[in-house]
Amino acid sequence: MASIMIVEDSESLALVYQSYLKQEGYRVSHFSNGQSALAALTRQPPDLMLLDLKLPDMDGQQILEFVKERELATAVVVITAHGSVENAIEAMRLGAKDFLLKPVSKARLLVTAENMLRLSELDALVETLHQTFVVESFEKLIGKSLPMQQVYRIIESAATSKATVFITGESGTGKELCAQALHQRSPRNKAPFVAINCAAIPRELMESEIFGHVKGAFTGAVSNREGAAERAEGGTLFLDELCEMDLDLQSKLLRFLQTGQFSRVGSSKLQTADVRIVCATNRDPLTEVSEGRFREDLYYRLHVIPLALPPLRERGDDVLLIAEKLLSTISSEENRQFRGFSSDVQLWMKQYPWPGNVRELENVLRNVTVLHDGEQVERAMLPDLTPRAELNGIRKSVSDNERLSSVAEPLLAKTANVWLPDTLDSVQSFEYYERHLIEHVVDLHQGKVSEAAKKLGLNPSTLYRKIKQWKALDEQSQLPV
Repeated sequence: MASIMIVEDSESLALVYQSYLKQEGYRVSHFSNGQSALAALTRQPPDLMLLDLKLPDMDGQQILEFVKERELATAVVVITAHGSVENAIEAMRLGAKDFLLKPVSKARLLVTAENMLRLSELDALVETLHQTFVVESFEKLIGKSLPMQQVYRIIESAATSKATVFITGESGTGKELCAQALHQRSPRNKAPFVAINCAAIPRELMESEIFGHVKGAFTGAVSNREGAAERAEGGTLFLDELCEMDLDLQSKLLRFLQTGQFSRVGSSKLQTADVRIVCATNRDPLTEVSEGRFREDLYYRLHVIPLALPPLRERGDDVLLIAEKLLSTISSEENRQFRGFSSDVQLWMKQYPWPGNVRELENVLRNVTVLHDGEQVERAMLPDLTPRAELNGIRKSVSDNERLSSVAEPLLAKTANVWLPDTLDSVQSFEYYERHLIEHVVDLHQGKVSEAAKKLGLNPSTLYRKIKQWKALDEQSQLPV
C-alpha cells in the first residue's frame, strides 16, 4: 500500500484530500507546516507528497530543495492557489513531478496520484535494472558499453573456475587488467598474481623466467632462482603476448599444463605447481597456428574460455569515462588543475579511432597535462596524432618480410619526408627504407624495441637482430645512412 503525505495549512482542504485518497486504500498522513513535514521526511519518506507552496513557517520550495538535495525516493506534486508560469517552472526545476492549481477535483487528484506512484515504481525498476545489469567499472576495468558488459559477465562466470582463459585484443585494450580481474574475483585471490610478458624477455631467458634455473645452468646463473610458476603457487600465472613464445618452450608449457610438473633449467628434478593459467595475445592465434608459429595442441589446451576485449573505438562513450578517470589521476600526479574536457574535445575523443587504445589515450592526456594547465582540456592543447594513427594502421597478419614490404610503400606515399625519392635515380634499396621505417617507429616508442615490434607486427628478436646488424655495419662504415 502506497504512502502519501499531505503538506497543507488548510485543515478543511487537507481533510477533503484525505477522504479522497483513503477511499482508494492509500495510507495518508497530514502536516500543516514545513518543520513537521521535514521531520517526517527525515524519519520515513513517503512514496508521494502533495505539497502546498505557501506554508505558515516556510516556503514550500524549501521542502522541494530538501527532497532534491537528499535524493529522497519521494515523488512531489505541488498544489497551490498561487499559480504562475514562474512558480511552475521553479517547482519543476527543483524536482516536482506535477503542478496543480486549487481547487483540485477528486478525479484530477486521484488520477495524478495514481500516475505519479506508477512513475515512481517504474523509476525504481529502471534503477534496479541499471544497477543489476549495467556496470560502469569492474575491478580496475572501466566502461559501461555493451561490449564491456559482456566482458564483465564472462569474467564473473569464469573467475571461480580452474579453466584456462585465453584473452585476445589489440595492444592497449587492457588485457593484463582483465587477467587481474579474473584473479581478484577467483578463490585464488589471496595467492600471488604473477605476470610474464613473453615479448619483452629474450627467448634464451624465457624458460628460466617461467620455470626457474639452478646454479651453473648457464653463463650468469650464479645461484638458484625460482621461476614464475613457483612464485605463482596457488595463484594465477599470466602469460602476456603468448604467441611470441618459442616453439620448443611451447612444448614444455604444454607438458606443464597437462601434468602440473616442471623442472628448472639445468635440473632433472621434477617439481609441481598449482597455478591457474591466463594467457593473452594481440595477434590472431588461429593465424599463428596456421602459419606454424604456434602449436595447435597448445592452442586447444589453452583456448578453453576465450575472452575478446573490444578496441576503444567500438566502446562508444567509454572513452569519456576512461578519459575522466585518467585525467584526474594524471593531473594529481603532475600537480595540474584540469577537471574536465571541452565539448569539442569530447566530440573529438569519440570520433578519433584510437589505434593505440587506452594506452594511447593515457599518453595523449599526459602530454596535455605536462605541457598545459587549466580548468578543462581544450582542442588546441591536443597533440597531432596523424602520424601515430598511420603507423598503428599497419597490417599485422602477414609474415615478417611481407609485413615490411607492405608497410613501406603506402606509408612512404603518404608522408612527405626524406624517405620519399624525388627521382628514379634517387631510389634506394628496400633495405634502406626498411631501416628508416624501423628506426622511426623505435624512436616513436622512445627506444622500446619490443613495443615497436608489436606495432609493426614483427617478432622482437627480428628487430633486435636487424638493429644489431646495422650497428655493426655502421661501426665498419659499410652502410651509408
